Amino acid sequence: MKIAAAAYPLDWFDRFADYEAKITGWVARAAEEGANLLVFPEYGAMELASLGGRAVAADLEAALHEVARHGPAVGEVLRGLAEAHHLHILGPSAPVFEGARPVNRAVLYGPSGVIGHQDKLIMTRFERETWDVVPGGEARVFDTALGRIGVVICYDSEFPLLARAMVERGAEILLAPSCTDSLAGFTRVRVGAMARALENQCVVVHAPTVGPCDFCPAVDENVGRAAIYGPPDNGWPATGILAETGLNEPGWAFAEVDRDAIARVRREGHVLNHAHWSEQEVRLARGVAVL
Repeated sequence: MKIAAAAYPLDWFDRFADYEAKITGWVARAAEEGANLLVFPEYGAMELASLGGRAVAADLEAALHEVARHGPAVGEVLRGLAEAHHLHILGPSAPVFEGARPVNRAVLYGPSGVIGHQDKLIMTRFERETWDVVPGGEARVFDTALGRIGVVICYDSEFPLLARAMVERGAEILLAPSCTDSLAGFTRVRVGAMARALENQCVVVHAPTVGPCDFCPAVDENVGRAAIYGPPDNGWPATGILAETGLNEPGWAFAEVDRDAIARVRREGHVLNHAHWSEQEVRLARGVAVL
C-alpha cells in the first residue's frame, strides 16, 4: 500500500465551503499519487473555529464548541472523499462533546463509510489543566482492508503500553497524528513514534500540524514534519525513516509499505523486539535490585 502523512497548516475560513475545498484538494493530491491511506493531524479541525469569527476563535472554550458544531458536516465530507477516491482516511482530530467536556477524537473512514474512531487516552498538561479536554475510554484496533490499524494520538504515542496493547491485538500500522507548539514537543512525539516502530517492528505514521495560526490561541504555534517510520532492520531504511517532509513545510510525505515486510522483519530481523517483548515481564518478575 502507499501511505500519505500530512504536514498540515491551519487556515482561516469565511465559509464552510472554503474548508471543504481545502480538504478536498489535499485528498485529491494524495489520491493522484496513488495513496491508499491518508493521515491528517491532531487538532487539524481547529481551523474551523474561524467560522465563528475572530472573537470565538480567540476564546479557548468557545473555539471548542464552534469546531464541534461542524463535526457532522466534516464527517460527511471526509466520508464522501474516502468513498469517491476508494481510500482510507484518518481525519483531522477534533473536540467532540458526548458529555459535559469534550474528548479529542480522530475518525477513520474507509471506502464504505466510517470504520470507527479513537479518542485520545492520555491528556497533556494543557488539555487537562487549562482546556479541560478529557480522555476517551479505551484503545481500539481497526480491522481494515489494509490490515489492522491502531491510532496513538500525539501524547499517546509516548506511552509504549498503549501501542503494545494494539499490536498484541494485531495492529501492524500505528497512526500518530500530532499537534505540537515547539521543536521539543515535536521531538517528543517523533522519538515516541520511532520507538514504537522499533519495539513493535511495525510502521508508524506521524502527521503533524505545521506553521502559525494567529486566530486560535489553542493551536497558535505548530512545529513538525510529516514522516513514516519503520524498524531500522532487515529490508527497512537504516534510519527507520521511510519518508519525511521538511521541517514546517506543508505537504504530504509518501511511502510504500509492504505488510509482508512487517511480518518478515518480525520473523527474521537482526533483532526480534516484537517476539522478545514478553521477556521483560519474565525478568521483572524476579524483582529489581537496588544496589
